[in-house]
Amino acid sequence: MRVQIVAVGRLRPGPELSLISDYLRRAERTGRSLGISEVSVIEVDDRKGGGKAAEAALIGKAIPKGAQTVALDERGRTMTSPDFAARIGEWRDGGTGDLAFMIGGADGLDPALVADSDFKLSFGRMVWPHMLARVMLAEQLYRATAILAGTPYHRE
Repeated sequence: MRVQIVAVGRLRPGPELSLISDYLRRAERTGRSLGISEVSVIEVDDRKGGGKAAEAALIGKAIPKGAQTVALDERGRTMTSPDFAARIGEWRDGGTGDLAFMIGGADGLDPALVADSDFKLSFGRMVWPHMLARVMLAEQLYRATAILAGTPYHRE
């Protein structure tokens, strides 16, 4: 299974990019033996300023055909890390070839894109900056692969 974070905006070099790169490298390395062949970021940028609808169109074009889609949205489902890992395992075991996590720009995702997604995920009721949400998702993807690999989880 290939995992993509499809996100609005370009991340410049800095601490966020360093963290994301580190966590995704770890997730990919840990995930290889688990059937997760790739963990990557696809960035889309609406340079014409068309708002959420234009961003949604760019996200839609970037997502691989047939992918399971997960919208990061404050109204989505909150999960524990073990539950998130189990859900990723279910997608993998169910034959999902591509899993795409969608992160909107500063104003969030277009409501139609959220409604059409296969799953809605929330990192809590607070609103997080979209660049920080990338870091949090990358870390949770790494944590999920570690949990699926049987690494002891210190919270259980």
